[in-house]
Amino acid sequence: MTDADAVSPVPGAGRVRQNEIYTQGIHGRRPRVPTDHAELERRARRAMSARAWAYIAGGAGEGSTMTANRVALDRWAIVPRVLRDVSSRSLGIELFGRQLPAPVLFSPVGAGALAAPDADVHIGHAAAELGVPYIFSNQGSAPMERVAAEMDGVRAGAPRWFQLYWSTDDDLVDSLLGRAEAMGAEAVAVTLDTTMLGWRPQDLNIGSLPFARGEGIDQYTSDPRFRDIVADRVKAAATGERPEISLGAIKTLFSIARNAPGSVLKNLRAPEPRVAVQTFLDIYSRPSLNWDDISGLRERTSLPIVLKGILHPDDARRAVDVGVDGIIVSNHGGRQIDGSIGSIDALAAIAPVVDGRIKVLVDSGIHTGADVFKAIALGADAACIGRPHMYGLALAGADGARDVVANIIAELDLTLGLAGYTSVADVDRDALQRV
Repeated sequence: MTDADAVSPVPGAGRVRQNEIYTQGIHGRRPRVPTDHAELERRARRAMSARAWAYIAGGAGEGSTMTANRVALDRWAIVPRVLRDVSSRSLGIELFGRQLPAPVLFSPVGAGALAAPDADVHIGHAAAELGVPYIFSNQGSAPMERVAAEMDGVRAGAPRWFQLYWSTDDDLVDSLLGRAEAMGAEAVAVTLDTTMLGWRPQDLNIGSLPFARGEGIDQYTSDPRFRDIVADRVKAAATGERPEISLGAIKTLFSIARNAPGSVLKNLRAPEPRVAVQTFLDIYSRPSLNWDDISGLRERTSLPIVLKGILHPDDARRAVDVGVDGIIVSNHGGRQIDGSIGSIDALAAIAPVVDGRIKVLVDSGIHTGADVFKAIALGADAACIGRPHMYGLALAGADGARDVVANIIAELDLTLGLAGYTSVADVDRDALQRV
């Protein structure tokens, strides 16, 4: 298969997917994952542990931002046009020089191993099968190099991005960026809205922070700069230079982290596991992150720079002014601030301000192909899918993650044609009515 074949849009992707499912139905086989989001969510909750459900499905505060994401989508109705020849359709787009088969990406989700062992590897495999990008999580459960190798094994050069949490240690930032470039990332998405964790009652009520158990810190424990920091701290604790790190606590309080199934700390000897966890908690993100840092990022990486977490038009204008390549309109899936603006409402205000000068993507609350259609109509170049692919992963591993996103792409194709359009490039706000 050539690269051109791999990324060429497939006309009738919706009909192809329908036919696959109905053909299986003739033989008494039902889809491995539900084709509607509500049932997908219900089954995933039954399949996940309480800790996994709290972290992946939970939101900030009372969950009102999660509700706002859906309300914002429902505020727009598709107005179909008829008697147009829609027999051949194209979902293809271009992002940073790469032709993609659909305007859909797999969002980064931290601590994915809560849903399934080797989560990031399976998600990368699923994305590579579909030919759409996977944004590797900085808080992933497998080193980026391992995920990249898995993707290349499925499809050589499969598209991938890297999500960056800007650490308090600038040398670690540089190390992560260098590794992202080396493993073939085609963009870096800098997460702006998680310089500290939001108030998440579902996790708090059960006292569960995955990272404190060594879950979701594999990008760090596999990083040479991070390992150097840990080694220095271990040495300082042993010599009494860091009395706040108790070696007794190191050996006892976090034995659960080292012995957890699949823990990246299992092969470390005490006191390294506890110090690695504490080091991560100390330095993973920087509340002082500001526009000057973003302005200087161009000197630190050759990758296209995308800012993730933009919700205000003025911040979108500033992003254009500092010369980044794109933004992701996002409220972190409602996980950071309770009572925040819905991402689609933010997109409707931001897209006219950007006016095509940089790429605009969107995430948070997007569950279906019809949702993606609305996002495109409101000015997004592409949409990122988060919780749905994690639910598919929990139910059926890599195949489940793939099938969930394949279903979204299939529905997008059918929605496109049934609304009277033959290309996502032609979809604009005229396709919608505010209700």
